[in-house]
Amino acid sequence: METFIQQIVNGLVLGSMYALVALGYTMVYGIVNLINFAHGDVMMVGALTAYSMFLLLAHVAPGLPGWLTVIIATAGAMLVCGTLNYFIERLAYRRLRNAPKLAPLVTAIGMSILLETLAMVIWGRDYKVFPSLLPNTIITIHGVVITPVQIMILVLTCVLLLGLTILINKTKLGRAMRATAENPRVAGLMGVNPNMVISAAFVIGAMLAAIAGVMWYANFSTANFYMGFTPGLKAFTAAVLGGIGNLSGAMLGGVLLGVIEVLGAGYIGTLTGGMFGSNYQDIFAFIVLILVLTLRPQGLLGERVADRA
Repeated sequence: METFIQQIVNGLVLGSMYALVALGYTMVYGIVNLINFAHGDVMMVGALTAYSMFLLLAHVAPGLPGWLTVIIATAGAMLVCGTLNYFIERLAYRRLRNAPKLAPLVTAIGMSILLETLAMVIWGRDYKVFPSLLPNTIITIHGVVITPVQIMILVLTCVLLLGLTILINKTKLGRAMRATAENPRVAGLMGVNPNMVISAAFVIGAMLAAIAGVMWYANFSTANFYMGFTPGLKAFTAAVLGGIGNLSGAMLGGVLLGVIEVLGAGYIGTLTGGMFGSNYQDIFAFIVLILVLTLRPQGLLGERVADRA
């Protein structure tokens, strides 16, 4: 039982990071019906920007507490990723809103490759190790092990989800986003600037991806130019699982996918008599994607995106 609970905790931590990236997918899709496949690489840029910030702060302010260094680096990563996604939307996607569906898809894949190549040129191919800035003590509760970093990930994810929910449901920007998602032309006639709203969705999604990138970097201790590809695909799977276009669905899908993946990796060896090991854990995300698209393509919580006139 302790092993099972341990796997659940690990799955919740992993799923929380998937969920933050999935929120970016679902926000953009909910407004412009676009799957931004470069979103996982924006997460990668966030992690590597934090690495550069760590080096800079160690040089200019070596006496800063570790937690403050991480906060400043995360804020810098959010700023860089938000700016990056703003220009991606402005230069790569805005002119393709009325183009055939295949054009934005191919552009998104090309943008993903471009970001990975630029990151390789800027930061190199080597893995970047997370510095010893946060407590590495191990907390044991009834045999279940959890670290301060994992607790931080779980708490911060809940706070960010609550904040995003308030933003969407209680603020003027949130109402503008919902109106634009319903019908951008009518929203424009009511005084909403659709271009501003769409840019805001890209920027907010990028900031969440940057936070997820720093979380991933802190939890797994390494980052490199290719780190965003697989988590990006899995976050997309999580968004589809929960119901793409639905913020609660993205969160639910991310958490469920993380738990399924960790449980599958933990027990696949036992279930297959040792034929397969935990290195096959990536297959579970794509098995889930196939099953969802086959049995319930609208996702667990449906889809809130309205048909546009």
